[in-house]
Amino acid sequence: MRQEDLEMLLFKNALEIVLAFDDKGLITYGNAAAQQKLEYGEELCGQSIGNIFPGAFETNADGWKITCPVGGEICRMTAYRKNQTCFPTDMKVVPAGETGHFLCMANDVLEKEFLSRELDQVKEETEAAMRVKSEFVANVTHELRTPVNGILGHVKELIPQETDKKKLRGLNMIEHCCVEMNKLINNILDFSKLEAGKFALEPRRFHFRNMIDYVVANHKGRITEKGLDFFITVSPGVPEYIVADELRIVQIINNLLSNAQKFTSMGKITLEVIKTSRMKDSIELFFLVSDTGIGIDPKDQDKLFQSFSQVDASISRKYGGTGLGLSICRQLVELMGGTIHVESLKGKGTTFSFSVWVGRDPEAEDAGMEEESDELPKPVNFFADNAEEEAEEDRVYDSPANREMLKKTLSKLILSVEMENWEKAEMFMETIRQLTTDAPQDVSRAVLRLKMAVQKENYEKISTGIETMRTLVDAQEDLDVGKT
Repeated sequence: MRQEDLEMLLFKNALEIVLAFDDKGLITYGNAAAQQKLEYGEELCGQSIGNIFPGAFETNADGWKITCPVGGEICRMTAYRKNQTCFPTDMKVVPAGETGHFLCMANDVLEKEFLSRELDQVKEETEAAMRVKSEFVANVTHELRTPVNGILGHVKELIPQETDKKKLRGLNMIEHCCVEMNKLINNILDFSKLEAGKFALEPRRFHFRNMIDYVVANHKGRITEKGLDFFITVSPGVPEYIVADELRIVQIINNLLSNAQKFTSMGKITLEVIKTSRMKDSIELFFLVSDTGIGIDPKDQDKLFQSFSQVDASISRKYGGTGLGLSICRQLVELMGGTIHVESLKGKGTTFSFSVWVGRDPEAEDAGMEEESDELPKPVNFFADNAEEEAEEDRVYDSPANREMLKKTLSKLILSVEMENWEKAEMFMETIRQLTTDAPQDVSRAVLRLKMAVQKENYEKISTGIETMRTLVDAQEDLDVGKT
């Protein structure tokens, strides 16, 4: 096929309008799309190009002239149909050789503009709906907080005055529920603010190690009652004072430590803080929160930082949670110029790491007091009974350390059952299960029966099961004494 024939075939079947006109402005060719869209049919040839694009061609004393750019430049022009109705086009005019003829090619953008307007309208409506939703959520959470705090305040006043054991258990349960409700309200409120773009950091100067002490005190009770070790390491390179949003850094660390405590039945939890970089008036702090808990399968880790997402449904049923905590942490970390990551193996534990950029303390700089050492100190276990016994015990069923922890956990289990705190009871039951993983068959069966009783909240069977477990543990100790 000749080049000329190929070009003509392409023009003829093109979806865009293709017109050819001579030096007098008369159309000499119009492809099928031009004949159809301009509604001239075969009468298109012989028409003046100025009738089709009056904005691009003008009539003057010499006949006519082109007022639009000639070459490869695209311009927006209005095309007129035979009945004088019009539609917008993207059009360009190019010379057709040296004969004084020209080619005009134009795309109908009416549908494109209509869809664009529709899209803009949908976008505006969606944004408006999001604003209304965010404002509604914020208002509702504020309204919920008032009655919850009212209930919590009254309960706290009643607890010291109550002497009836059964009523005291009920008041303690109400207090626990109010505290958990406040956590959910705060998460939802933070999430709605972040989604609406109305969240703002409030940096100020504060004492970093005092903040860490506060975090440690906040988690001490819950971690020690599970029999877990808690190690804290703060690099000497971290300044004594920094400038940042203390509340939000505490919020992130609290969330990660709460998750570590929630999903760890035995072993340890570690918090490390290191200064990793310094640029002018800012430093980068790197935090690691590690645990020896249930771990996360690598294929599920991408779900962790998504809003309202849990790794699987059983997690939310067993441990609770909205799936908002880690999503909020990610957004807060990014607001502070950092990133957050997770490394985990199922059944082996999890490590969350995040970095934030904070301001250096101007007062310390003026006094020349900023520490520059990056030497890492040994981790400190704040809650170990003996600092020299911080090494991990070999957790096998017939080891003395394992039996001692098992007896302590059984005592905590019966206490939780008496207080009707079934969430903690299931938590201690999971610890007992792990402590008896390689136990003899009679112990394993007793653990299974005890677990079923806890799930059914059967107080009598739980008491019987705990006594059975204690008898089996004592028998193992007598057996060890006989061997020695």
